[in-house]
Formats: sequence, structure tokens, C-alpha cells
Amino acid sequence: MGARKRNRAEQLKEQKKNTYSAVLRNCPTSPRKMRLVADMIRGVEVNRALDMLKYNPKEASQRLEKLVLSAIANWQNKNESVRLEDSNLIINEIYVDQSRTLKRIQPAPQGRAYRIRKRSNHVTVVLANANEQVQEEVVEKKAKDTQTK
Repeated sequence: MGARKRNRAEQLKEQKKNTYSAVLRNCPTSPRKMRLVADMIRGVEVNRALDMLKYNPKEASQRLEKLVLSAIANWQNKNESVRLEDSNLIINEIYVDQSRTLKRIQPAPQGRAYRIRKRSNHVTVVLANANEQVQEEVVEKKAKDTQTK
């Protein structure tokens, strides 16, 4: 393995140590409906996001609330000595991917049949420390500036 690949692998390991995630698989809600709620909490501080999800009337918000709580629990397993209120965690990434689609048949007039597609999705939530996130962005900008010069 070349030095460049090894260096990139070490960078990815370092990034994984500083991020905390949770994944929800095969959620029986259409991805389009789930993305409406996911877009609402992207980039928001964790406690504020939980409040937004708790009082949102959409069904997808209940599932996302549970997922964010799971990501927070994953963070607490790695950082037992730090309080959640002091950590300044934000929802760094949240994305919704399409999962399997169940195809069903519904009877229709005159002997025909309509196909019903019951869609499902996968949701991934990644938490990060807001202070570290700002520092990483500054380092990336400096790296880009030195490459362009």
C-alpha cells in the first residue's frame, strides 16, 4: 500500500474517532417523507433538534428522535466523563437512502390490477462537536489555499 493511501486511511480513522453515528435500516416510511424531517434538523444543535422532533406532528419525526437518542448514547459510551450539555454536539450529517420496495397488487375495475409500491429507507445520523467542526473547516481551507498557490 502506498504512502498516500496509508496517510488517507489514518486520516479516516482519526475522523471516525471524533464522529458518533447511528443507523436506522429498513424503516417503513418513504424516503421522500423522511427527508422532509431530516432536512429540518441538519446542522442543528442536538438538544434543539430533539425538541423540534418531539413537537413535530409527522410520523417520521418519532423515528428520527429515537435515532438521534441512539447516536447520543453512542457518544456517551465513548465520552463517559463529559456532560452532554458541555459537549456542544451538533447533527453534522444526516442522510436518507432508499431501501427495498415491497410491491403489492391492488384490485382495480374491470379485472385490472394496480401496483402499489411500499417504499422504505435507511437513515444515517452523524454527530460531531461544533468546536472541532469549525477547526476542521479552517484546516481544510488552508490546505486548499496551499494547493492552489
